[in-house]
Amino acid sequence: MTEPLTGGAGSAEAGPAPPSVRGDGPGGVVDSVPPEATLEVDRIRRRWSELTLEKAAAAAPAVRGVVEAVARRTAPEAAVGDLGPAVLPDQLAVVVWDAYAAGLGDGIVDLLAEARRTLP
Repeated sequence: MTEPLTGGAGSAEAGPAPPSVRGDGPGGVVDSVPPEATLEVDRIRRRWSELTLEKAAAAAPAVRGVVEAVARRTAPEAAVGDLGPAVLPDQLAVVVWDAYAAGLGDGIVDLLAEARRTLP
């Protein structure tokens, strides 16, 4: 049997998005990521943590495409490193945060919802 891909070793449950993505970080700093985007990132993280490595690897190209599309908003010439399926939800959270922080978040919620719906 293939082990589930998890956020932590042996953990089958996804934790909440880190404070920098939720907007309730140290010092009460609130970021510009709207709640609906944070909700979609959290949903993707939770679902991703339930996937086997095999299913995550199969779903990775679609999610990676969203990561790259969102990353191009703030760094059009930069390549996003392929660090494997285990960290893909984290990469997604980072590029979403970057895009919203730069004021380039239009349409991201729809991209996230679409990516979530493609997950097995």
